Amino acid sequence: MTQPSSTPMTLGVIVGNRGFFPDHLARSGRLDIVAALTVKGIRPIILDENDSKFGAVETRQEAARCADLFKKHREQLDGIVVTLPNFGDERAIAETIRMANLGLPILVQATPDTPSRMTIRDRRDSFCGKMSACNNLAQYGIPYSLTTLHTEALDSEIFRTDLDWFLAVCRVVKGLKKLRIGAIGARPAAFNTVRYSEKILESAGISVETLDLSEVLGRIGRLKDDDSKVVERLRGIRQYVSTNSIPDAALVKMAKLGTVIDTWMRDTEVNISAIQCWTSLEEYFGVVPCTVMSMMSDQGLSSACEVDVAGVIGMHALQLASQTPSALLDWNNNYADDPDKAVCFHCSNLPKHFFKEFRMDFQEIIAGTVGKENTFGTVVGRVKSGPMSFARFSTNDRAGKISGYVGEGAFTEDSLETFGGAGVVRIPQLQKLLRFICERGFEHHVAANFSTVASAVYEAATRYLHWDIYWHKP
Repeated sequence: MTQPSSTPMTLGVIVGNRGFFPDHLARSGRLDIVAALTVKGIRPIILDENDSKFGAVETRQEAARCADLFKKHREQLDGIVVTLPNFGDERAIAETIRMANLGLPILVQATPDTPSRMTIRDRRDSFCGKMSACNNLAQYGIPYSLTTLHTEALDSEIFRTDLDWFLAVCRVVKGLKKLRIGAIGARPAAFNTVRYSEKILESAGISVETLDLSEVLGRIGRLKDDDSKVVERLRGIRQYVSTNSIPDAALVKMAKLGTVIDTWMRDTEVNISAIQCWTSLEEYFGVVPCTVMSMMSDQGLSSACEVDVAGVIGMHALQLASQTPSALLDWNNNYADDPDKAVCFHCSNLPKHFFKEFRMDFQEIIAGTVGKENTFGTVVGRVKSGPMSFARFSTNDRAGKISGYVGEGAFTEDSLETFGGAGVVRIPQLQKLLRFICERGFEHHVAANFSTVASAVYEAATRYLHWDIYWHKP
């Protein structure tokens, strides 16, 4: 199973320069961008001062050298920053990116002038040069992102914030472009709502590996209770969640299920998963997979129930952006008469990151059909309060593309008496969002994350992946 990467991020850097503007600004600008990146633990890939004039890019020859440098580090690069310490040569910038041909996110930054230093010796004109650079990138058909302010000093707090945002964009783009999803089991017959197109996903670089539940159960049958991997997984379950009143036999079944899924995901190099639950595992194996899935999601290996493959992509996008665990929830209930509040719920496989406190229990809904003794393994509790980002992606088969929506709100402290994993959310103009969901025919599942990363996910999905995404911005 591919674990989330903890490798420091790497950005290619293009320092713009234009000869009839002050050259010393290109030299100091190169030093400033390197300092701004390294202080945040980012590895810069940038021309040396011996490779070009001041390590900047002005001529076509310098552009070719910079492009070759980027291509040499193709596998390491997460994105590209264009910094303009003076006006910069817009053609050289665009040609560098075209010749490198990496398809990475690009952030364009321009350094502000100082009113007291506007003589010919120190005047930057980056304010104007940024427009020319963007104009040429647009002519070349190269997508790019912009800083919050038109000009920002590299040592400013706003640039540091923009850099964090851009890194999130880069993680989402890189993480979704070559994503491999494990679909474990068949879609439950009662859930037409989670149908999706593998072919549309494949056209976006997202592959789906399938595993039938019969194979899962067969592999479980070959495992002995004292197998070292089973014993290790059982220990992990007991350390993860309170298992008081849960039968030992059920816990061993969960440990075996987790062992089989983990081994298969590692062998097939799958990143995330969507698993059949309702109600085959309960009837024919005797536990719910919720705890196993909760543990995976809590480790950043997002896992969705009901084989909601498109839903787990939303979970993963939010997790990539925020670097914290995601959950898949139902838009489930109104909350009293407040139009901007709702109850988000699952029964539940939420990661422990989501809870104020939690425990293992049985699944109350399915128990009425298959018996309590066959439904141990849910992770239940009240969702804690905090900022919330949400996302939903779907394959729009009629249009032949991926569509979806993103937005932000908050989990609240409002009182709630129910079972499973549940929380109250407040989203400004929620009724507008709910109408949009129903009018466009989106699913009742939504991915959620304790963060404010909707902007980064939107930027990655629309500008660089070319998906059709609505951003709910009240």
